[in-house]
Amino acid sequence: MTSICENIQQIKSEIGNVELVVVSKTRSLAELQTVYDCGHRVLGENRVQEMAEKAEALPTDIQWHLIGHLQRNKVKYIAPFVHLIQAVDSIKLLREINKQAINNQRCIDFLWQIHIAQEDQKFGIKSTDLAGILAEFESLELKNVRCRGLMGMASFTKD
Repeated sequence: MTSICENIQQIKSEIGNVELVVVSKTRSLAELQTVYDCGHRVLGENRVQEMAEKAEALPTDIQWHLIGHLQRNKVKYIAPFVHLIQAVDSIKLLREINKQAINNQRCIDFLWQIHIAQEDQKFGIKSTDLAGILAEFESLELKNVRCRGLMGMASFTKD
């Protein structure tokens, strides 16, 4: 049976020059420490409270990615340490992230989430609204957030 370290190295060799985000959802601190001990430093979590608890218990050089939908009232819990918020879907949320980044004297990277799925329960900006949101974002001159790109959640289908 292959070890966690061997699995991580195999995946990294197969994906090439792409950053691997190991998802920590439902994983124990011991499992995540093993991933860390293998040399991997990028973890993703979609639950704010779980992310904050894990970040407090694990080494501080882990780059935490919030990979799920984020409510504005929960930004304050991850603002001190989050490396990348992967799912910003509104200017209101972005303003809160900027506010909390200011409070923590840092700049927080983010990705705009575009709604590309066929399911209504998935979040994101409609592609028809993207140009307007980007123009509004530029006009706001939010100094403590930095856009790193776009992301989208595809529909879960057999093809």
